[in-house]
Formats: sequence, structure tokens, C-alpha cells
Amino acid sequence: MEIGIFGVGQIHRDPVNDVMPTEYDMFHELVRRAVHAEQAGLDVYAIGEHHNPPFISSADTTMLAYIAAKTNRITLSTSTTLITTNDPVRIAEEFATLQHLSSGRVDLMLGRGNTAEVYPWFGRDIRDGIPLAIENYALLRRLWDEDVVDWQGQFRVPLAGFTATPRPLNGTPPFVWHGSIRSPEIAEQAAKYGDGFFVNNLFMSVDYFARYVDFYRQRYTEHGHGRPEDAIIGAGAVLYVRRNSQDAIREFAPYYYGHPAMSSTGTLEDAIARTGLIVGSPAQVVDKIMGFREKFGDYQRQLFAVDAGGVPEKSVLETLDLLGEEVVPALRTQLQTAAA
Repeated sequence: MEIGIFGVGQIHRDPVNDVMPTEYDMFHELVRRAVHAEQAGLDVYAIGEHHNPPFISSADTTMLAYIAAKTNRITLSTSTTLITTNDPVRIAEEFATLQHLSSGRVDLMLGRGNTAEVYPWFGRDIRDGIPLAIENYALLRRLWDEDVVDWQGQFRVPLAGFTATPRPLNGTPPFVWHGSIRSPEIAEQAAKYGDGFFVNNLFMSVDYFARYVDFYRQRYTEHGHGRPEDAIIGAGAVLYVRRNSQDAIREFAPYYYGHPAMSSTGTLEDAIARTGLIVGSPAQVVDKIMGFREKFGDYQRQLFAVDAGGVPEKSVLETLDLLGEEVVPALRTQLQTAAA
């Protein structure tokens, strides 16, 4: 299992210290976080694309290229690339470029976005979200897989004899994950192409997301890619870890109750019990992830949001250290035991 962190570039006032980072501060904190994640031994760093405040991550390939120059090993990914409002030609070219610059350390996660106002800003209608996702990805695949593409569809001007440049590194496109919260059509799309399916596992029950994982596994097999247990699955979670659970809960509570989406789940204790929120000791983190495996089956990638609600940089870096020093080794041992 790959272990990493993901985020959406959100600027949030720290409810404890009443500090509001500037855009400049947050960009450089995100870079430091990625570098620290690699140093801590994590496998993946992912950032999501948004175009509206309070998010600043509107140019993810630019950010990831900058981070690629400061790291050597960690896989660089997106936690959302908007397949609905981006031109597939630009996605094909930008991520192939990033592939070359990072020596292949790149993949991406496609999504439809969760803010309705973004669609008209890019000349799209949110009611076309699913058809856009399906058509645009079909074109993206062809742009990477074929040297010369002739294309005519519903949502963009035709292409005649077009070659996307640069070509994918060594002829192999970046691996694609399809992220979903509520759309079986996206699980179907991932299964059709044999791509990865990622459930964000945030703010709703783990059982809710397990239904989509089960559907994807079934369709993955029906599309002829292998057994259900061969399907490629990733999951998210919000994480706050300290050496003992009492400190973790006490420290994280203001950030939980100050975050409208998280706190809408109910009490902090309810959210920990029912959702993908993990707050506790390293041993409790491992137990929770093994619990995810009971719901999702064996899965390949676990990403953590470590800054929810404005958690300050010092606490984020402490979480990364505990992940690398205690959680990941213990988790690897448990996974090896489970596979034996």
C-alpha cells in the first residue's frame, strides 16, 4: 500500500491562534510539506485543483513541477484535476511535460469538481458534468495513446491530424485515478478503462463509500480486467495523530468544530466512529486503516488530509513525522501479516 498526503490548497484561519495565512505563505508551506513528506518516507504527495476562494491551488502542474525540482523520490499527483472544465488537450500536454520534468514521478486524479460556479467560468454547464467527464476522458486517452488523432465530439471543436506534444515519457501515459464522492458513472468509467478508483472517504460514513468500491470491483471484472480483488483502489481520510489519543482529541477538537463540512457529521466522537476521520495514537491509526480494508477490501493507496480546519504547519509536520516513524512501519507489518 502506498501512503501519502493530499490536500486542496485551502486557506483557513487557525481557530486556536487566530492566524490567517497569506497566499504566499500557504504556497510555500505546501512545498515544505511535500519535501517533508518525502523525508519522512511517505510515498505520495497530491494537491487538488480549485479556482475559487478559499483555495489557491488553481495551477497544480506548476506547483508539482516546482516540487519535483525539490524532491527525488516521492510520487507527485493531483487530488483533483477537473476533467469537466479543462481542455483534454491541455491536460495531455501539461501532464506529459510534468512526466518528463519529474522523470516519471507523476500520476493524476480526475474529478468533476464540487463547486457549481466554476462551470460557467469556463464556459460549461454543470448539468453536463457527467457527459463532459466521459467525453473529455475518452479524448484524453486517445491523445496519449495515439500519435495522430482525428476527433469530433459534442463539447469541443474537432481535431484533425493532431499530435499532443510532448509525447508521454517512454510511450507510457501517467497513471489515472478517477475520484468520486457520489457518482456511479465515474466508478463505471474507471472500471471500463482499468484505471484506479479513489473514494475520498471524507465527511460521510465508510459504509457509504464501500458501496461504490463494491460496484467498481464488480464492473472492473465485467470489463475483463481481472478479478474483483485485482481492482485498483485508493482511499482518503482526515488525519490527526499524536503519541496518545487524549492529546490528539484535545488538540484537534477546535479544528473539527471550526470546520463546517467536518462538524456537520455530528460530534467529533461520532465522526471518528463512522467516517474516515482518524484522530488518535499511531496504533489507533493503524487499526482504523485495517478497518478500512475490511470495508474496501485490499486497496493500493491511502492518502491523508493533514491540515483540515487550519491545523498549523508545526502540527502538520509533527503528524508527518509520526506517520513515517511509527504508523507506516507498523502498518506495513500488519499488511504483510494479513497477506501471509
